[in-house]
Amino acid sequence: MKLFISSRVPDEVIQRLEGVDYSYNDSNVPMTKEEIIAGLQGKDALICPLSDKIDKEVMDGAKDLKLILNYGAGFDNIDIAYAREKGIVVCNAPAPSSAVSTAELAFTLMLAQARQLIRGEKDLREGGFHGWRPTYFLGQQLKGKTLGIFGMGNIGQNLAKRALAFDMKVIYNSRNRKEAIEELGATYVSFEELLKESDFISLHSAFVPELKHKFDANAFRAMKPSATFINAARGPLIDEQALADALKEGTIAGAALDVYEFEPKVTEDLLHLDNVTLAPHLGNATVEARLEMGNACVDNLEDFIAGKKPRNQVN
Repeated sequence: MKLFISSRVPDEVIQRLEGVDYSYNDSNVPMTKEEIIAGLQGKDALICPLSDKIDKEVMDGAKDLKLILNYGAGFDNIDIAYAREKGIVVCNAPAPSSAVSTAELAFTLMLAQARQLIRGEKDLREGGFHGWRPTYFLGQQLKGKTLGIFGMGNIGQNLAKRALAFDMKVIYNSRNRKEAIEELGATYVSFEELLKESDFISLHSAFVPELKHKFDANAFRAMKPSATFINAARGPLIDEQALADALKEGTIAGAALDVYEFEPKVTEDLLHLDNVTLAPHLGNATVEARLEMGNACVDNLEDFIAGKKPRNQVN
């Protein structure tokens, strides 16, 4: 088994590859498609981050490829149907720590935006802080506010538990009802009610084509003018330009984003607004989550080498 790893991974993951013939792009700089294809020559398996697009061209250029190990729970960066057609096994790397870490990041974004933390720090660094004043950078507390969660999977449920602990009211809209979280105090509502009633809306849905631009100009107009919008799920769930327009026009009060429609590019207008917090896709960027995901990749590789069905095979 010959393996190619297209991005830097934790050292502990590399240490588990003893005995495996691998080559390694030990860098956080994304490889071009041509570089990935070149790296895959003569290789049977690939470990890649979810930011690498593994499409028909890549698979056709990798004649010996039999196994794709995606370093992440999602796998919308891979042409699953074509991999199946080519007989290439695709695995993801789900990790319980990933859901916890992403929920914590979403809650951090909510707090940072509610308390104007980023703007306040910038003002301090630029010399604008002259001591405590009664109306200096007033934010809002979370207690008593309504958090609307779109997508109540593992991440959404972890976020709901944290919000409930802050005495927030939690409502949600999801493809399936979640009785366990409802027993803790969350309430299922329609999509329209979610938009209308939420002080904060946080996205935690997987991306499927029919959800592209689910949050568009009409959705933002249906929200409270005082609402804050948070996306730590997938960029294409929102029309990013429509969000920028809504923030510029005061249709909604603020936003905090960790993912982007055209990632790594960010819609230009968002870069010049001070009522939006922008994070560089840090959702599950914790030591715990990334190591757990890397170990899942190696577990899948070991299963495949042993002639077993990999435990996280998705096609």
